Amino acid sequence: MAVRLLIVVLLISLVSLTHASDPAPLQDFCVAVKDDEAKVFVNGKICKDPNMVSADDFFFPGLNMPGNTSNPLGSKVTPVNVNQLPGLNTLGISLVRIDYAPYGLNPPHTHPRGTEVIVVVEGTLYVGFVTSNPADPNMKNKLFTKTLHPGDVFVFPEGLIHFQFNVGKTNAIVFAGLSSQNPGVITIANAVFGSDPPINLDVLTKAFQVDANVIKYLQGQFWWNID
Repeated sequence: MAVRLLIVVLLISLVSLTHASDPAPLQDFCVAVKDDEAKVFVNGKICKDPNMVSADDFFFPGLNMPGNTSNPLGSKVTPVNVNQLPGLNTLGISLVRIDYAPYGLNPPHTHPRGTEVIVVVEGTLYVGFVTSNPADPNMKNKLFTKTLHPGDVFVFPEGLIHFQFNVGKTNAIVFAGLSSQNPGVITIANAVFGSDPPINLDVLTKAFQVDANVIKYLQGQFWWNID
């Protein structure tokens, strides 16, 4: 009985792994149809008629242009995922350009559906990610950090909270690849304190162990989205 149970658990684990990332393509390409033109809803995008596909469906211009960092965070993400480049549909990849003003921040966030790898083009960045709940309940979540310079590469594992901070006195630029056509982004402060409707006050005061007035103050702020 124990052996059968172990086999079932292993099989479930293997099945789970096969569905843990974007599905493998079953044809040469599947150019996405715009959501407002779709007649059905699927987990992803439905395909454009292959006879109507053109080179423009695989083309996106303009990543040579800097993003506008004139915002409270001093950073700007320019995404190129399946919503901007329909030819990425089913291919399991996307990319972004991120611009940082001096001391600009890409705040703690996660990508629920993709691992991210960045390469620094200009500037000096302090970057890091935090591990998920440790196996030992007496241990804290571990922080991995590094200071990066032009040409340096760093990877943020899928789903983990991570950030980038420009510690230099000049602008910084990175390009990043992500292992999903639509990796998603959850900015922690925005999601927790800026949700609509707001999360119940009792939940947040207990979770953060602070006075209700602190939570009310945070919920009253304008939480800026950089992408």
